[in-house]
Amino acid sequence: MRLDKFLKVSRLIKRRTVANEACDGGRVTVNGAPAKASRDIKPGDIIEIRFGERTTKVEVLAVAEAVGKADAPAMYREL
Repeated sequence: MRLDKFLKVSRLIKRRTVANEACDGGRVTVNGAPAKASRDIKPGDIIEIRFGERTTKVEVLAVAEAVGKADAPAMYREL
């Protein structure tokens, strides 16, 4: 699954266009390296998102195309 789609489906970022802009702006890293929106995400990857002063670091646990709002937090684990 693409990084921007994972961020939207898991509800880490509200909209896919915002996820795309965050990736293009260099505010998202995967396994310590800057990542483009098209990068493939798989379970075990570590994603770090920086928005201003706030940094969120998560480990990908599962990848699914469509998930309900209640099940979205099961896709990742905060570190």
